[in-house]
Amino acid sequence: MTAQEVLAELETYGSEQTKNTLIKHGAKEPFFGVKVQDLKKVLKKTKKNHELSLDLYKTGNSDAMYLAGLMADEKQITKEQLNEWVNAAYWSYLSEYTVPWVASETDFGFELGLEWIKSDVETIAAAGWSTLSNYATINEDSNLNLDAYVKLLDTIPTAILEAPNRVKYTMNGFVIAVGSVVVELTDKAKTIAKELGKVKVDMNGTACKVPLALDYILKIEDKGRLGKKKKTARC
Repeated sequence: MTAQEVLAELETYGSEQTKNTLIKHGAKEPFFGVKVQDLKKVLKKTKKNHELSLDLYKTGNSDAMYLAGLMADEKQITKEQLNEWVNAAYWSYLSEYTVPWVASETDFGFELGLEWIKSDVETIAAAGWSTLSNYATINEDSNLNLDAYVKLLDTIPTAILEAPNRVKYTMNGFVIAVGSVVVELTDKAKTIAKELGKVKVDMNGTACKVPLALDYILKIEDKGRLGKKKKTARC
């Protein structure tokens, strides 16, 4: 399939209801309002496809960009291409999910995450924290730089005070992720989570809520799921 053929098919799945919901969360034209379950119907046809994913992302159509992330080949995509992607990721579904998912599955995901969190651009910094979170969830602890993760945890209580809105959200998510999947750092993450308390993030009038990091980690612990890794970041 070509990018234009994919766009034509995506249009048939679009709905005004989904579109209006996504707009409330930050999506902008052009896009059709396609549910993820329908994006995956297209993905079944294309499978992983490096070149097509790049073409779809370049369309600027949010549905196609999200699909591009699901379709991307983490073994072929480059740092340069991911930097182009993160610069074009203008809202949270792209900057906190699509791009970080792909980045975290690459061999250089940790490195990119560290670069991105230093950015003054809210969406890029948020992508960085999300990338680092996802990287921890799919890599065994023995393959993680635990000292670096400790230092990152230590920076959050102070840095979050002046952080942009969505960066606060992803910092809070980072504490949850590390506390949940890196057993050696669970107690450390709990301490940081307790210090953070309730993190206030403007959710743009939606029903979405910011999870309490400590409560979330404790629930994972109660379920006996601490340290449970995922095979892939994408879902």
